[in-house]
Amino acid sequence: MKSRIFHSQSEEETIALGERLAAEIPAKAVVLLIGDLGAGKTTLTKGIVKGLAAAQPEEVSSPTFTLIHEYGGGVYHIDLYRLDRADQVATLGLDEILDRNAVVLIEWGERFPELLPEERIEIRLRATGENSREIEFWPRMNTDEHG
Repeated sequence: MKSRIFHSQSEEETIALGERLAAEIPAKAVVLLIGDLGAGKTTLTKGIVKGLAAAQPEEVSSPTFTLIHEYGGGVYHIDLYRLDRADQVATLGLDEILDRNAVVLIEWGERFPELLPEERIEIRLRATGENSREIEFWPRMNTDEHG
């Protein structure tokens, strides 16, 4: 499946895009959120989590220090920024989470590709201005599994 590129001019537009993209995420999926610090990964996650009816945007925050947030309805938000080695990631129980029938949103997951499934959705975010973002949605999945 080909990637699609979206443009957002504000935090509100980024959250709204996340809500729309949530409809394209299967009930069991790994979603990598890729981008520099401040690119909007957590902001987009707020919209995805809302779109999946797991929590309201104001309930979603970056799990930079807690590493994992779990929201209702089998949605996990993981941040691997503070981890340096694969063995540190293993102590989180990531394998168990990936085995669940859940949507697993992972910030900084591209740092540990060997730990993640080949079939996944990658969302690349890039700041193009103070509030504007370019967001590339790339499902690297078997399209037969979309429901």
